[in-house]
Amino acid sequence: MTLRGLPRRAENTLRLFGEPYETPDGTTVITVTSPPGVFAIREGEAKFEPAVDATRVALLAVGTGLVAATLGTLAVLRRPPWPDLTGRWER
Repeated sequence: MTLRGLPRRAENTLRLFGEPYETPDGTTVITVTSPPGVFAIREGEAKFEPAVDATRVALLAVGTGLVAATLGTLAVLRRPPWPDLTGRWER
């Protein structure tokens, strides 16, 4: 089946694939909405490239680490891990 032989979508259906287009170097690119990314077809080999923003993932990881460190620090300051030294000494 060629790309031209792919069935067209009806107007009331969800569209998962975009229209294929060809780059100047001969690669055919097809966008995908779920999961987001593109299929690149070059020399008969198809490869899926996910649309992931590595900077956003790294910032999310750093933010999560900072929140966890802050909460851990507040928990230790509020209730230290060592035993209480206040109290009455019995003789």
